Amino acid sequence: MRAAVLERPAPAGDGPLAVTTLPDPVPAPGELLLRLDACAVCRTDLQICEGDIEAHRIPVVPGHQAVGSVEALGEGVEGWGVGDRAGVAWLAGACGDCARCAAGRENLCESARFTGWDRDGGYAEFVTVRAAFAHPLPATLDPVEAAPLLCGGVIGYRALRLSGIEPGGRLGLYGFGASARLALQVATHWGCEVFVATRSARDRQRARELGAAWSGGTDDPPPPPSTQLSPSPPPARLSSPPSRPSTGEARSPSTPSISTASPSSPTSTSGGNAASAASPTSPAGTRASSLPSPLRSPSAPRPRSTPSTTPTKPSPTSPPAGSMARRSSASVEGAGSASLTSAAGGAPHVFRFRTTNIT
Repeated sequence: MRAAVLERPAPAGDGPLAVTTLPDPVPAPGELLLRLDACAVCRTDLQICEGDIEAHRIPVVPGHQAVGSVEALGEGVEGWGVGDRAGVAWLAGACGDCARCAAGRENLCESARFTGWDRDGGYAEFVTVRAAFAHPLPATLDPVEAAPLLCGGVIGYRALRLSGIEPGGRLGLYGFGASARLALQVATHWGCEVFVATRSARDRQRARELGAAWSGGTDDPPPPPSTQLSPSPPPARLSSPPSRPSTGEARSPSTPSISTASPSSPTSTSGGNAASAASPTSPAGTRASSLPSPLRSPSAPRPRSTPSTTPTKPSPTSPPAGSMARRSSASVEGAGSASLTSAAGGAPHVFRFRTTNIT
């Protein structure tokens, strides 16, 4: 198979990824072999490739937002079939025996392993993934649109659940990176009034275009509940409005529910996203059928833990130079627009091998 391999971390402009041919992977017991259609590019991938985050193994194939179809099943796999659509996310495995795994918090397992860091990821034509940590995806969802949901989408959705926001409530987002962009679109789909605080004037405008009721600087107080706000352009709807959750703590409509994380905290994704939290996964040994979907309303019971206690990504050893979120190597290309906007320029950055001209 063809793959983009990190052999030596280096600045993006020096091309740290080498496109080469590797033996086709073979699924081990309990694993799936996926033929990949697309893999989105996360800032964490760039930080690993540039050495801002120390690589756990070299060489390694980066990429942890991969979408493909099941090509083969390893021994003992149940609940999956050849041809099923599946997604591969950041969390690649956990021990399944510790107290954190038993509580459904495998991301905090001391033996947790991560895609594109501890094992080969999605910048390739094929990838193997533990069946218990693969996410079933609908066949009707375009791979390019699905891929960004496997990182920024999962982080933003979990932060929404941790905030306790109810459909029709008032929500505050502090920072407006990739996960916050997706969280805003889900929240407005639920009929929420969303307030966005960010340092970037461009992002403030973008937030209004995506349906925020108000956007301002990080030091600007949001308007009081009685203030009449000028309407924002209506965002594209994903489906019919969700039903109200049956349980969960109700919030006063006059009090915004704030979902925040400092850009320098362990829970924030690179770029200062407000909606920052660990990726939810199913308990080890079971099929991960609970991938957060933007088409569903918040479900109960809702976790009451604090996002700052559940780090999902390592902090870089030093601040990255320049705007890494918009950098890419020669073997990464921007794909077409998506119904959920996730990248800084509007369309997601997605890694795909073409049949010709792979650069």
